[in-house]
Amino acid sequence: MTQRTSSSGPRGPRTFDDLVAEAAAAPVAGWDFSWFEGRATEARPSWGYARAMGERLGRAEAALDIQTGGGEVLASAPALPPLAAATEGWPPNVAKAAALLHPRGVVVVASPEDAPLPFADGVFDLVTSRHPVTPHFRDIARVLRTGGTYFAQHVGPASVFELVEYFLGEQPADVRGARDPEGERRAAEAAGLDVVSLRAERLRMEFYDIGAVVHFLRKVVWMVPGFTVDAHRPRLRELHERIQDEGPFVAHSTRHLFDARKR
Repeated sequence: MTQRTSSSGPRGPRTFDDLVAEAAAAPVAGWDFSWFEGRATEARPSWGYARAMGERLGRAEAALDIQTGGGEVLASAPALPPLAAATEGWPPNVAKAAALLHPRGVVVVASPEDAPLPFADGVFDLVTSRHPVTPHFRDIARVLRTGGTYFAQHVGPASVFELVEYFLGEQPADVRGARDPEGERRAAEAAGLDVVSLRAERLRMEFYDIGAVVHFLRKVVWMVPGFTVDAHRPRLRELHERIQDEGPFVAHSTRHLFDARKR
């Protein structure tokens, strides 16, 4: 997501129906967020995950990127190790990642996010992931060599819940508290990983038109499960009017950076 520009077209401001129809027709495969140019913004964590990941990949011998999406973050690395692999579970993303990463020598494996990693024990000295749905620490530790590193950026608790709860209502405490970084620290340590560093940040997001909201919920499907424009049209229209009257809808994402080493 990037800086704001006007949501007016050449014939003046676009209507609710115009904005929703445009967003509903936009492709959502991969993790390319360029569609949000001028439509929404999200502050970035101070640690610069893609850059830091790229530096580590340049020093690795064998690396695995878990839930790679369309491969966009992995492909941004200036250099890749001699052995590089990636997993992805959603078929449209698998095809996109393969097209992007195969020319760079990366093996892309279609693997459901909750399935065991399809690799032998102790293959990799680096495992990375940007926003895994669930980090399966025991399996991550299994495929890492002794002394190997898990380096990842996770989504934190109650991320973008201003938007989630607008559509779903107030969520129970256990849902709001899921993805707690300290809970994940404990799970990682129980799996045989020593957490070298764990940093967390809360980051401002702004949605400047209802099209950006629709596209976001279609792309990040776990935010409002089963989201469709037709099922949520009344609330979408109310939110459209609110944005027009009051300005951008503000939410906050939460992120934490994991740096862990296998004992």
